[in-house]
Amino acid sequence: MLEYLMSASQYLAAFIVFVTVWGLLPFDHWWIRAVDFPRIQFIVLGVVAWLGMLLLTGSWAVWTAWQWLLLVALSIAIAFQLRMVLPYTVLWKKEVRKASMSAEAPQLKIMVSNVLTPNNNTAALLQRIQDKQPDILITLETDQKWQRALASIETDYPYTVKVPLENLYGMHLYSKFELVDPEVKYLIVDDIPSIHTQLRLDNETLIWLYCLHPMPPSPTEADKSTTRDAELLLVGQHIKENQQTAILAGDLNDVAWSKTTRMFQRISGLLDPRIGRQFINTFHVNYPFLRWALDHIFHSPSFTLVAIERLESIGSDHFPVLTTLQYEPEVCVEQIQAAPKATAEDKVETKETIEEGVDEGRRVSEEHAQQQRGVK
Repeated sequence: MLEYLMSASQYLAAFIVFVTVWGLLPFDHWWIRAVDFPRIQFIVLGVVAWLGMLLLTGSWAVWTAWQWLLLVALSIAIAFQLRMVLPYTVLWKKEVRKASMSAEAPQLKIMVSNVLTPNNNTAALLQRIQDKQPDILITLETDQKWQRALASIETDYPYTVKVPLENLYGMHLYSKFELVDPEVKYLIVDDIPSIHTQLRLDNETLIWLYCLHPMPPSPTEADKSTTRDAELLLVGQHIKENQQTAILAGDLNDVAWSKTTRMFQRISGLLDPRIGRQFINTFHVNYPFLRWALDHIFHSPSFTLVAIERLESIGSDHFPVLTTLQYEPEVCVEQIQAAPKATAEDKVETKETIEEGVDEGRRVSEEHAQQQRGVK
C-alpha cells in the first residue's frame, strides 16, 4: 500500500510539472490556455504530491536521481503557480487603496451577474437587487425571458441598454446614473456584443463604462483564445490612448492571473481591486474545488475601493459580484496609487494579438452565420 501511494505521489508530481510547463507554450489553442484557470487547484495537488514524496518514502538514501529531479521540478512548479496567484491574497500589497471616509466623494455600486440563459430562477436575481440596491447592474447571458423579468426594476433604473440574445451572449445594463451616448458594439465577432457608454456621476464628472463578455477558449466555443484576448486588449488600448477615466466589468472568460489579463492591465492602466485582498472566485457554483475568478471589474486609479463581495447563488453557474467604488481623483493626481505601465514588448504583442483576433473573428463570425442559416 505504501509503495502504491508513493508511486501515485510521483505520478501526480509529474502531472503538475507537465501542466505547468504546458501552460508556458506560446500558443492560443484552448487545450493550452485552459491550464491558466485551475492554478489554485494545481497548487493544492502539487503540495499533496510534494508531501507524499517526502513522507511516504522509506529512505531518501535509496532515491534515484530521477526522483530527486522530480522533487526539484515539482518544487519549482509549485513556486511558479504560487507566484501567479499570491497577488490575489492578503499576503500581497493592495493595488487599490481603501476608500476614505469623505462624505462628498461619489460612490458607485456595481453588480455583475452572469445569469446562465437556461436558468429560470429570475426571482433570485431580483431579490439580490432588492437586497443590495446596486447603482449599476450588468447582466450577462440574458435573453428575452430575463429582459421581461427585469422590467420590474426599470422604475428604479431609468437608464438602460438592452441586448437580449439567445446565443448565450445577451447583455443588459441598468443604471441609476445617467448614461451618455451608450453604444452596443460588436468588436471582434459579429454576434458577440459589448456595451460602451459614458456615465454621469455628477454635474461635472463623466466616466466611461465598458461591459464585456468575450468567447471563452473551449472545445464547445472558440478553438483559440485569440478573439477573447483581442477584444480585451482592443478596449484596453482604446482606454489608454484616449486617457479615459474608466471602469471595465463583465464575464471575461479569463482569470485575473493569465498572461492576457495582466497585459491588459498594463496596456489599459486599469487597477484590480482584488490584488492584495481575495480571489472572488465566481465559477463554477456547483463545484467548490473547481472554482476560479471569471467575473471581473477593473478601474482607473481615480477610484478607491469601498467593498467587494461575492453574493449568494441565483441558480446560475456563476455567483454575482458586487463592487463599490469611490471616486477620488486626488489619489491619482498625487500618485498614491499608480497605474500599471506597458512595456514596448507589451505594445507590440497587443498589436499582433488584435490583428490576429480580427482575422479569427471574421472566421468565427462566418461559422456562426452558417450555423444560423442551417438552423433556419
